[in-house]
Amino acid sequence: MGTETVAGAGDAEGTEDAGETAKSAGGAGGAENPGDFAGDAERRREQRGWYFYDWAVSVFSTSVLTVFLGPYLTSVAEAAADAAGYVHPLGIPVRAGSYFAYTVSVSVLLSVLVMPLAGAVADRSGRKKPIMGVFAYLGAAATTGMFFLEGDRYLLGGVLLVVANVSYATAVVVYNSFLPQIAAPAERDAVSSRGWAFGYASGSLVLVANLALFLGHESLGVDEGTAVRICLASAGLWWAVFAVIPLRRLRERPSAHAPAGPAGGGMSLRGGWRQLAGTLRDLRRYPLTLMFLLAYLLYNDGVQTVITQASVFGAGELGMDQTTLIGAVLLVQILAVVGALLLGRLAVRYGAKRTILGSLVAWTATVGAGYVLPAGEPVWFFVLAAAIGMVLGGTQALSRSLYAQLVPPGKEAEYFSLYEVSDRGTSWLGPLVFGLTYQLTGSYRDAIISLVIFFVLGFVLLLRVPVRRAVAAVGAAAPDRI
Repeated sequence: MGTETVAGAGDAEGTEDAGETAKSAGGAGGAENPGDFAGDAERRREQRGWYFYDWAVSVFSTSVLTVFLGPYLTSVAEAAADAAGYVHPLGIPVRAGSYFAYTVSVSVLLSVLVMPLAGAVADRSGRKKPIMGVFAYLGAAATTGMFFLEGDRYLLGGVLLVVANVSYATAVVVYNSFLPQIAAPAERDAVSSRGWAFGYASGSLVLVANLALFLGHESLGVDEGTAVRICLASAGLWWAVFAVIPLRRLRERPSAHAPAGPAGGGMSLRGGWRQLAGTLRDLRRYPLTLMFLLAYLLYNDGVQTVITQASVFGAGELGMDQTTLIGAVLLVQILAVVGALLLGRLAVRYGAKRTILGSLVAWTATVGAGYVLPAGEPVWFFVLAAAIGMVLGGTQALSRSLYAQLVPPGKEAEYFSLYEVSDRGTSWLGPLVFGLTYQLTGSYRDAIISLVIFFVLGFVLLLRVPVRRAVAAVGAAAPDRI
């Protein structure tokens, strides 16, 4: 590591880019030229519209993926299983209890293929809103269609889950790519943090309503399965209704990569494949951006694994019941709003990189505390959930805004597709380490502490990224604090 790198992240970087920042303010693609940003009122209006896509789509990840769909789709698969407990999608024998996990894996693999292509087409065509809209409403329709998931229709559930999850991921790529275009460099941490806060607030609000319906279904005269299906479908309707706001308020920017003359869909698609190949080659020109992606890949995999495995740890090691686990999920959602806004304010004062590094120290301490958490005491489990909530939203929001500074202007959607691929494409690594540790030791405490390695390695790599030099390398303008 050496002292040179550490100094480069602070004093040395601040001086070496005095000229670079001025030069890069008019960098390629025009996205960093202050003259290309709309007036204050119009820009704020776009930003408020942009927040509402987080508000619209976060309900899918919270109510559908995190809480309701896994257990319900598993029960549907079990109803369709043969005497040995297997279902046979496309003739392949799959244990019913594994069907949901395998379906999620298929959707992740497909999204890794679709996201970069959609990002390349969006940047090449300069028509981000139609692409974002198509995938947003395709995902919302598939989620709403989950109302018809009943009986033994496990194949329907699998197809709807794959379509919804691929659409969710692809629309988010294009949505994220608007951030560098609607916010000046100094605004991005705050704007990204507000977006995450909107998303967690929305997820909390709808989850409370869903839980009220689920827990009180008998008094409302509906059975438990119908209540779950209503919760699933309501997430799709929520997504569809509020996606209208960003699609109306965001405006298109001319693309620096659009081919001359009118281009049809086929031409844009072929161009998208060429642009994708070019993006992968182009990334080699920006090794510091690549280093950030590797750091994000590691620590974000730790974050995602803690989120997905916390309930397993709580139930299997600490003896928490389902009501306690759901309450902890809700607490995480609520406090993530506060955490995202708080870390956004800290980033204004200390810079996004230092704030993320601080959050990784907090993640490490939180996971370490989980190792010694006493069993059978829900209060301490809620304390752990509160600690996760306070750092969760801020880590994600500031990672997004810091990466937005490291993207070559004019290639936002392409590069954000790589950002999402680094997220979803390795989301198996943390669970694999967690699962192998449990298999070898038989202890969920050992499994949860094994995740510290992701935060430590991510911290070390991020510490070595000289962010001002990385911003200058892509020809962009850096804020005073980064």
